[in-house]
Amino acid sequence: MKAEWGEGPVESDVMTVKDEWIDYNGHLNMAYYNVLFDTAVDQVFERLGLGPEYLKTRGASYFTAEVHVCYLRELGAGMPVIGTLQLVDFDSKRAHFFQELRHAEEHWLSATSEQLSLHVDMTARKVAPWPEDILANLKSLSDAQVALLLPERAGRRIAIAK
Repeated sequence: MKAEWGEGPVESDVMTVKDEWIDYNGHLNMAYYNVLFDTAVDQVFERLGLGPEYLKTRGASYFTAEVHVCYLRELGAGMPVIGTLQLVDFDSKRAHFFQELRHAEEHWLSATSEQLSLHVDMTARKVAPWPEDILANLKSLSDAQVALLLPERAGRRIAIAK
């Protein structure tokens, strides 16, 4: 099944910050930003053909190899958020993508996440090539997003400037 894409970053469903995710500082605990980002990734990857059914029928999945999160504006309990995903690059075994979390109504940027995922043969638990149909879906998403610029925060590194 070939997925259809718009020209911009792919948007998740609206998600809501849960009360139990708020830490002693009164804002969303950093771990739950990753829950929101991961939920948004799962929605896009399902459209790519990589959902739970893919694991069951084909014995493969995807694992995160590296992630870089930037926290820009606090989220509080009950806030509606939306995640976006832009495919930055992919090859025969990897996908590099960039995400944003935004307030779903006011649209301000709360956090970004840059990630590298690996396609994994779950029987061998080793990195393996994407099947042709999944590569075609990744290409379709890449083609739909070809006009997008590389996000400003993509490729950042952690350092203390001297």
